[in-house]
Amino acid sequence: MPSQLSLVPQPATRRPAPPALVVVAHGSRDPRALSTVRALLDRVRALRPDVPVHLGHIELNAPLLPDTLAALGDTEAVLVPLLLSRGYHVKQDIPEMAAASPARTHVAAPLGPHPLLVDALQARLTEAGWGGTPRRTSAVVLAAAGSRDPDAKTDTTRTAHLLAARLGVPVIPAYASAATPTVDSAVRTLLARGRRHIALASYFTAPGRFATECAQSAPWIAAAPLGTHPSMAHLLLHRYDETLAAASPAVPELASA
Repeated sequence: MPSQLSLVPQPATRRPAPPALVVVAHGSRDPRALSTVRALLDRVRALRPDVPVHLGHIELNAPLLPDTLAALGDTEAVLVPLLLSRGYHVKQDIPEMAAASPARTHVAAPLGPHPLLVDALQARLTEAGWGGTPRRTSAVVLAAAGSRDPDAKTDTTRTAHLLAARLGVPVIPAYASAATPTVDSAVRTLLARGRRHIALASYFTAPGRFATECAQSAPWIAAAPLGTHPSMAHLLLHRYDETLAAASPAVPELASA
């Protein structure tokens, strides 16, 4: 009998579901923004089917982040801002919404700066026609939304330096609002330096008013926003993974005998 009982298979233990990934988008009145964000989340789900992926907006679009978090109940969730730099939303809005929710939340860093963003920026420029002019006459304006927070400007400037190193040409950050220089001012600066072929890199996560206005100021080619480029999906998951790793308790090393 004991030998027969030992042959009975033991019930399989189910692995706990991984924490939810909540992508926190800003929100926009432009319907293209919402459709772009949803398509980006589909890319994330395809890369990691085991991870529950949800969307929450800071404003303007449903679902709003507090509603998304309320629906999760007291489950564990990692909030990854679909934002490119530090600023008020990252430092205040998102942590406050997370703290007010029943979910057990961890808030990730914004997406930028990071080399994966440079991959996406370079690809978008190439799609727009970059690469056929001499480097000595070429340059890029990195157009971003802008913020009054100096850390946001620091982050965007860092991305501009990374892109300049990648392309081998000057890259000047410029802003649609709340910071200087403007795109027009950056273009004038580059023209004064003898840079005739000035491309605009669209440092926006999705189409919208600011991205459109900046593109209209481009003197030559204007790249599309980052959108659903594969690097964006990989970067969202990278921020998710690194946040979970930082939140996990450290395992003490065993002393050697």
